Amino acid sequence: MNSTTAASPGPAGHMPHRTRIKLCGLSRRSDVALAVELGADAIGLVFYPPSPRAVGVAEAIDLVAGLPPFVTAVGLFVNATEEWIGEVTSNVPLGMLQFHGDETPGQCERLGNVAGLPWLRALRIAAETTPADLVESALNYSAAGGLLFDTHVEGYGGGGKTFDWSLIPAELARRAVLSGGLNAQNVGEAIHRLRPYAVDVSSGIEVPGAKGMKDPARMAAFVRAVREADAQ
Repeated sequence: MNSTTAASPGPAGHMPHRTRIKLCGLSRRSDVALAVELGADAIGLVFYPPSPRAVGVAEAIDLVAGLPPFVTAVGLFVNATEEWIGEVTSNVPLGMLQFHGDETPGQCERLGNVAGLPWLRALRIAAETTPADLVESALNYSAAGGLLFDTHVEGYGGGGKTFDWSLIPAELARRAVLSGGLNAQNVGEAIHRLRPYAVDVSSGIEVPGAKGMKDPARMAAFVRAVREADAQ
């Protein structure tokens, strides 16, 4: 496909849908540099010490140094204290927070105010979750800048397991950041079925069996798969 064709408007003059991409759990400058080169819209930094993908304040400062304009650094937190949120955000120039634990709507709003930043709320989808549950959660977290849908696994995310995408009601898809077990092989199908606003990947771009160690080839393949799905 040539560049003219790729940029051509779709039916009725509408431009093709462009799914935003967040590459999460980055912990090396080379991975951040590649994410930028590949055209990622956001990078995710994990500030949850028990995670094998966690980074500290000093590491995070180094990782985001030199990020170009319009590439957002997202800080992932799990049941964090106000003190920890304050320490991180007063030193690391994040653009958004992501709450991935058991935070209530009130806690999310309070922590967002502490940081002075917009925030995403991760909703962990279990086998018994229903579409009505997700609509109710969306109403409860109406102050969120977006909703991230992830698979409920032991611990908090990064389990590499998918969930039933059909559970996400169409009216929530335009706010949805789809996560949970995505990789280059299945993200195209996910985009065709759901048309989420964005996709978020961590374990699906890692060296197999090495949590936190990103694989450049898998990173590139994931971004390419998203762009191919958008073009179709």
